[in-house]
Amino acid sequence: MTEFAWALVGPGKIARRFASAVRQLSGTRLHSVLGRDADRAQAFAKEFAASRSTTDLAALLADPAVDGVYVATPHSEHGEIVRACLEAGKPVLCEKPLVPSLAQAEPLVALARERCLFLMEAVWTRFLPVYTDVLQGWLREQQAIGELRGLQSSFCFPALYHPDSRLFDPALAGGALLDIGIYNLTVTRWVLQQALGTCPELLTLRAEGVLAPTGVDQRVNATLGFRGDLVSQFICGIDGSSDNALHILGTRGSITLPHNFWQATEARLQLHGELSQTVAAPFRINGFEGEIEEAMRCIRAGLVESPLMPHAESLATLGWMDEIRRQLGVRYPFE
Repeated sequence: MTEFAWALVGPGKIARRFASAVRQLSGTRLHSVLGRDADRAQAFAKEFAASRSTTDLAALLADPAVDGVYVATPHSEHGEIVRACLEAGKPVLCEKPLVPSLAQAEPLVALARERCLFLMEAVWTRFLPVYTDVLQGWLREQQAIGELRGLQSSFCFPALYHPDSRLFDPALAGGALLDIGIYNLTVTRWVLQQALGTCPELLTLRAEGVLAPTGVDQRVNATLGFRGDLVSQFICGIDGSSDNALHILGTRGSITLPHNFWQATEARLQLHGELSQTVAAPFRINGFEGEIEEAMRCIRAGLVESPLMPHAESLATLGWMDEIRRQLGVRYPFE
């Protein structure tokens, strides 16, 4: 393929960031847009110079010009759409979470492997320069902070409560954990892997939270204990604010992403008794370029999964979130 043609399903807010990155990357373009509202899909397609728009998923997937599909619908719809894509022979980059539960994810991963088709959860954070160029060096190559001791992170913002919104509606797999807490968990796994070479065994997981009137989690506090006396603590919530920072603690010092760690552009290294060092790592476009380029690279190479964001990572994180939701008593009507 000379120019990679993307189809986009779900022309909402997050999809705009994806489409904007695609428009500015070389060797790729937005080919088609699918939405439930025909006018909205058409307007989105026109804005980002897509060749066509449609409300018919089967028609979109039957188009031989489509090289890959990006899914950005509400969480509850991911599973059905991803399965349809794979059954139609289309590789998939699906927004996080891949699906709301481990039980839904395992058959999709098996199907992707059976059909030899690429499938990746779009955890864009793992492809940002601050992680790949700065933290990776400090943690893995330089071991700058000594032995890892633990992590602390927060991701909170105040959302206006409405029972029908995607954040609060259980039918749409709402709740803070699936929407934003997944970042705290996937970054925990990434840091442990960089510092230790692998994510150690999870020994304990304790979660508390506050539920919204609809029954979904509006705030989660969790502590994860790993073999080797390592602890990761986090809070996520859609009912308040926090510093939204990531702190990585070691025997010799600490690493901090002080602002919005999931989309950070700077990191600070603080060694004990020394002045801190801050390094900037800006986006090349808007931050989505890394995951898009990785997906295209893997698809062109005929890979089923990305070595940087493999299926095992998505499954492991979903397993942790299942347990947190179990402890909080959060269940979705489609489970």
